Amino acid sequence: MPWPSRKRDKGAVADKKEPDAKIAKTEETSDKEEEEKSSKPPAGSSKSGWKNWKKKESESGGEESKVTYCHWLLKSEPESRLEKGVDVKFSVDDLKAQPNQTTCWDGVRNYQARNFLRSMRLGQQAFFYHSNCKEPGIVALVKIVKEAYPDHTQFDQKDPHYDSTSRKENPKWSMVDVQFVRMTKRFIPLSEIKAHHLAHKADGGPLKDMMLFTRQRLSIQPLTQEEFDFVLSLEEEKPH
Repeated sequence: MPWPSRKRDKGAVADKKEPDAKIAKTEETSDKEEEEKSSKPPAGSSKSGWKNWKKKESESGGEESKVTYCHWLLKSEPESRLEKGVDVKFSVDDLKAQPNQTTCWDGVRNYQARNFLRSMRLGQQAFFYHSNCKEPGIVALVKIVKEAYPDHTQFDQKDPHYDSTSRKENPKWSMVDVQFVRMTKRFIPLSEIKAHHLAHKADGGPLKDMMLFTRQRLSIQPLTQEEFDFVLSLEEEKPH
């Protein structure tokens, strides 16, 4: 029996009235609350982290990567919440408890997020992000182990993400399979990432256009190589 959906795409109700090609502008409203929680960045300058990261890149001979999306950020709710009578909670511990620490990432009902799912390739890594909770942030790394295929929950009338307008001969919604890779060396909170984002907007750092802040309601978000590398480097630093 599949686990409850990892998605939180409340904007899907409006999306269903539009043709598949139309890109949804918003997703779940709960992420707006997360943004508000992080409105006050922690004390201290985040620019030093950017400078230290650039220094490491220079010392390693790394070249600036092209602006392409090859990594991802996947949001999931670690705390219980009922949706049409079904608990959609799914934490990183739930993922680790799955056979082979692998699960399908089902229930996405936003066209833009769906298109991102369809762009995922085998072996690509993603951040597992705990969302809609007391302290949202990145907790682990996962990887894509099966590329996009039809999401079975769209045809299940008992599932909270059932879509009566979708047809098996032409499914609207897709999912991928992800596998746990490892926990991050420390929890990387949204508030800390936002502090860097705000600094990078001023000095041209890698997080200046990060979708976590420009398209914060999307539960599936792409990351450039630079964004992924910088955020991952934060696990080596002491928390603010």
